[in-house]
Amino acid sequence: MNRSMSLFKTLMWFSAFLLTAFVAGCGGGGDGGSASGSVAPGVVAVPGVAGTAGAASSNPTVISSNPSSSVTNVPTSTNGTGNVVTGKVLTATFNEAMQPATITAPGTFTLAVTGGAAVAGVVTMNAANTIATFTPAAAALLANTNYTATVSTAAKNAAGTAMPNPIAWSFTTNAVARTAQAPVNLLTAGNFVILTKTGITNVHTSAITGNIGASPITAAAMDGVFCSEIAGTIFGVDAAYTGSGAVSCFAGNPPVANKTSVDNAVLDMGTAFNDAKGRTTPDFVDLGAGSIGGLTLPPGLYKWNTSVLISTDVTISGGPNDVWIFQIAGDITQSNGMKVILAGGALPKNIFWQVDGGTGVAIGTTAQMNGVILAVKAITLATGAVANSRLLAQTAVTLQQNTVTQPAP
Repeated sequence: MNRSMSLFKTLMWFSAFLLTAFVAGCGGGGDGGSASGSVAPGVVAVPGVAGTAGAASSNPTVISSNPSSSVTNVPTSTNGTGNVVTGKVLTATFNEAMQPATITAPGTFTLAVTGGAAVAGVVTMNAANTIATFTPAAAALLANTNYTATVSTAAKNAAGTAMPNPIAWSFTTNAVARTAQAPVNLLTAGNFVILTKTGITNVHTSAITGNIGASPITAAAMDGVFCSEIAGTIFGVDAAYTGSGAVSCFAGNPPVANKTSVDNAVLDMGTAFNDAKGRTTPDFVDLGAGSIGGLTLPPGLYKWNTSVLISTDVTISGGPNDVWIFQIAGDITQSNGMKVILAGGALPKNIFWQVDGGTGVAIGTTAQMNGVILAVKAITLATGAVANSRLLAQTAVTLQQNTVTQPAP
């Protein structure tokens, strides 16, 4: 009886919350939700709703959240950088840079059991001051429980303007305890679409979107990539890059800062590799004996003590907040023409292929790859292969008339 009454109260509270947001002109919430309405000052809104009616478009607000509003089956804990497990980590993404002190102050970004006790935790901001992260102090949230996260109007943008509306969203945890993976933190390696220690070989003409770099080898090891093929910048440790003769896309040394940038990024590439490799308690071990073609892979941590073969299309299926980490003791071979297909809103930026084999990654002719590749050896793309990826190799990257695009942030 008590459980039924508690559930009834929770449903009544949440229904009232949704009705309030709807009457106020809410246009919907969730990750990536666009502002399609506006609400009166002080009215609680869900992420993605425009600011106060008639107010300046520069008013700060929360445009998306993780978890999204109203979702169910949310993991109770998160395995993050350094293999540290905490309660499910929450994020709130703002439409502009915020004053960090107003976000991290007690009472601004909070989490509570819906209609019940507050959850202790720590709030941090990203470097751009656009994403707030709430990390619970406990090792896990309660299973099968409805929670409400709130960002109050104490939150202010960089100019000191407060959010005119509090933002709140609710979600329900999984029926049983479950741990999700946090994305691998690429640090400054995330500023590159291709990063290597021993150089980049390219058969013209490729199309590369994003920055590329190499260290400690000289910039001459990237001469195969021409400025006409890259929408980005080439970073080197010296002034040796000549390309096709045009050097307008090259940021070499001097100045020393360019060398430092690529040096640090290569170090961070190694840190990210070790982060991915160090995650423990995999959800799947040696799935398909390493042959994953034809499979549909849900979010989670995967471990293979073998190489991985993609001989037919493989599907990675999940939402935009879900994370996949593939720990591969051997190499990856993707057959000609085969695809890594994304379904359900899965994003390449949340897919991590950690490859520890002695050869590396071979992506076949006209094949299509998705996800961040962290390889201890080479990454080779055959003619016409397409990669919506970051190619982060601790030896070399080889291209042959490829399209390589960095995943959207």
